[in-house]
Amino acid sequence: MKTELVTTLKRQATKILADLHKTREPVLITEHGQPSAYLVDVDDFEQMQSRMSILEGIAKGEKAAFEGRIYSEIEAEERMSKWLK
Repeated sequence: MKTELVTTLKRQATKILADLHKTREPVLITEHGQPSAYLVDVDDFEQMQSRMSILEGIAKGEKAAFEGRIYSEIEAEERMSKWLK
C-alpha cells in the first residue's frame, strides 16, 4: 500500500489519483505522521460496500439462528405468501 503525506496530496492530487486509478492500490494519507484517511478507487469502494452488506446479512441470519428465531419451510412459505400475493 502506498502512503502519502496530506501536503503531497494537496500539491499532487491529480497525479496521485491517476496512479490510484492505474494501480487500484489504496493510498494511506497521513497527517503529522499519523494515519488520517484512505484513498480508494470508486469501483473498489462500491465493491467493498456490497460485500459488507452481504456479510451483515449473513451475520443477522446467524444471530437469528443462534437465538432460535428460525422457521420451518412450511412456516416460511406461509409467512411469505402474505407478501407474495
